Amino acid sequence: MEITKTNRDGAIILSVAGRIDTATAPALEQAINKEIENGNRKILLNFSTVTYISSGGLRVLLATAKKLKNPGDKYALCSLAAEVNKILKLAGFTSIFSIYPSEGDALAGW
Repeated sequence: MEITKTNRDGAIILSVAGRIDTATAPALEQAINKEIENGNRKILLNFSTVTYISSGGLRVLLATAKKLKNPGDKYALCSLAAEVNKILKLAGFTSIFSIYPSEGDALAGW
């Protein structure tokens, strides 16, 4: 798994590539927590090249949602591959998270 950070329109975009599983989920959580600790409260996760997410990855997404629930905080996912979207739907997460088709749509919605 690789994570690339971009700052766009006042939001931090973390583009994740590869598999998010029990081995890689802690690195994703660490990257997100680092941004929150640095005072970045608008975080968009771009999953356009994520091929798989495990329960460990889902836990990271949920833990982040709990941290970013203050007024003014923004947290969303975008560009989900069909397989990842299917996993999130089966887990019931599509009703919990804001999910956008693209980065532009997400940022426009904020």
